[in-house]
Amino acid sequence: MNNFQIPDVIFGTSGLGNLYVALPDEVKANIVSEAVKHGPRPLVFDSAGKYGAGLALESLGRGLALAGVKPDDVIISNKLGWLRTELTGPEPTFEPGVWKDLQHDAVQQISYDGIIACYEQGNALLNGYKAAWVSVHDPDEYLAGAATAQERDQRYADILDAYRALNELKLKGHVKAVGIGAKDWRVIQRISRDVELDWVMIANSMTMHDHPVDLIEFMKQLSVRQIVIINSAVFNGGFLTGLDYYNYQPVSPETRPELYRWRETMYSICEAFDVRPEAACVAFGKCAPGVRSIALNTTNVQRVAKNAGITKTIIPEAFWRSLVSHQLIDARFAEEYLYE
Repeated sequence: MNNFQIPDVIFGTSGLGNLYVALPDEVKANIVSEAVKHGPRPLVFDSAGKYGAGLALESLGRGLALAGVKPDDVIISNKLGWLRTELTGPEPTFEPGVWKDLQHDAVQQISYDGIIACYEQGNALLNGYKAAWVSVHDPDEYLAGAATAQERDQRYADILDAYRALNELKLKGHVKAVGIGAKDWRVIQRISRDVELDWVMIANSMTMHDHPVDLIEFMKQLSVRQIVIINSAVFNGGFLTGLDYYNYQPVSPETRPELYRWRETMYSICEAFDVRPEAACVAFGKCAPGVRSIALNTTNVQRVAKNAGITKTIIPEAFWRSLVSHQLIDARFAEEYLYE
């Protein structure tokens, strides 16, 4: 994928799947329309069968059609591994409490046949559009669900089989690029040793709040191998921009007081330097080694245009130095990547 063009910002679609809040169809269509209008080219949307049990894919396809976008004028990345199923209870069985007002459930299907089924279902839900970039979604969660070491080995074999299927789709010309999307970067690291990847999407891992040294070294290695890095969830699931969710889990000042203290200090520094918190988070995430693009998601129509141009925001060096002096970010990282 190093030969492919990729914009500074790609549009995430978890909000189109009713993440945290159920949006009216009209609002979703307007979000897609604004992204089409203001988004950098090539226009890229990142989605997944897990997002609202396929609802995000449906909403994206509908929104693109309403905006008059031709299939060849948009690139859709579909992270595969979750298959829409019938909803048999009051709410879905996956990530309870996170997705709102869904009409379907989803089950994880990571295997050769399972990933093909997810790919075909995803294209059907897109209704006239097709995924050009594909990946295995949440292989880290799949491995974490193993009860024994033997089961974990079998699940890893399932992941390799899924990638065999995806690479066959690429060889046949059905898709253009194969990648991976995961929250646990160490699982990405392991898989990248065994599978030929065009890109990786690191979620929740390389943020202003959390940027481990070992991850930075791994990102340097990916860059040397010319594997494109997309940094996702740079707001730690919305927490850094004001939500009471950290990495998609509900939190409160009582359960995680240290998080709220960190955010309060960060906000006060942002105010002192007249820097928007979301712009600071994006700038931080974009400057990490090997990062070619930031994936941003919003449920606010008014934010779409701002997100499209947010990487152009200039952050003063004094701002980063203040974060370092308050021990909010790593001084070594700032020295190497943030200071001129």
